Amino acid sequence: MAQQQQISLPAKLINGGVAGMVGVTCVFPIDLAKTRLQNQRSGQQLYKNMMDCLIKTVRSEGYFGMYRGAAVNLTLVTPEKAIKLAANDFFRHQLSKDGLTVFKEMLAGCGAGMCQVIITTPMEMLKIQLQDAGRLAAQQRLMPAMVTTLKLGGTSAVLSRSYNANPAPQVTRVSATQITRELLRTKGVTGLYKGLGATLMRDIPFSVVYFPLFAHLHQFGQHSPENPTVPFYWSFMSGCLAGCTAAVAVSPCDVVKTRLQSLKKGANEETYNGVVDCISKILRKEGPGAFLKGATCRALVIAPLFGIAQVVYFVGVGEFLLGYTPYNIYSA
Repeated sequence: MAQQQQISLPAKLINGGVAGMVGVTCVFPIDLAKTRLQNQRSGQQLYKNMMDCLIKTVRSEGYFGMYRGAAVNLTLVTPEKAIKLAANDFFRHQLSKDGLTVFKEMLAGCGAGMCQVIITTPMEMLKIQLQDAGRLAAQQRLMPAMVTTLKLGGTSAVLSRSYNANPAPQVTRVSATQITRELLRTKGVTGLYKGLGATLMRDIPFSVVYFPLFAHLHQFGQHSPENPTVPFYWSFMSGCLAGCTAAVAVSPCDVVKTRLQSLKKGANEETYNGVVDCISKILRKEGPGAFLKGATCRALVIAPLFGIAQVVYFVGVGEFLLGYTPYNIYSA
């Protein structure tokens, strides 16, 4: 049994990584639309809805414009999803020795959410800058002679460009490597963890809701107590429903996190000094409805992402690659 558990951990890490990469590749354009919609301010709306955002993105940036920031996600989603799924399994195993209650399942999810932010925060930080670049470029085209300033931490101006109506503005594409180097140079490692509090505020409740809900929905698909196997389509549907529910529940936290982690601001877009300041300014200037910006997109991202992830995870890609059957390892 001890050897099985040793083997199962690397298998679960492989499963989590593969699941994350497959899921992100499928839903990334919707995630890009979510980020741009969340960063829109009242009175400066470039996009009406998700489809309008995607259509305008393709027209102005080409098809691959919908995948801006995907390289960061694909690079870091493997350890992020591996940590999230494997940590949840680990905590559930530790807490199940005297019986696994719903409260213990929620504690396991809480532990998984806390572990994943080690990777999630810098990944989201870099991804948001790259995803939102197209929105800011479009805003520059609509506002002649506008000055866009990249601010780190809301203090010192690091990069400033001025654009005129004619000719059309030429926006230099900034890579994730350049952003990382600039942050490390000016702010150190802590620069990559800007918005950590908001990320924790989003990811912990998400995991607390998602993992217990998925476990119970998934259990309904078992053939019988003697035969605990579940059809792959049931794993997919359980992941979709649990992911969608959890995503909508924490959508306001995701809006706050996105605003805090956006370093480059458009014209007349305010900066925020922490979670409380961000919440108060959004409420005062945009109203409660602003906290649900991009909620539909987020649900459409998370539902298939976690549905695909759970199918890959339960199919047992890692166990197959390591030469073991999924059921022997999963029963460890």
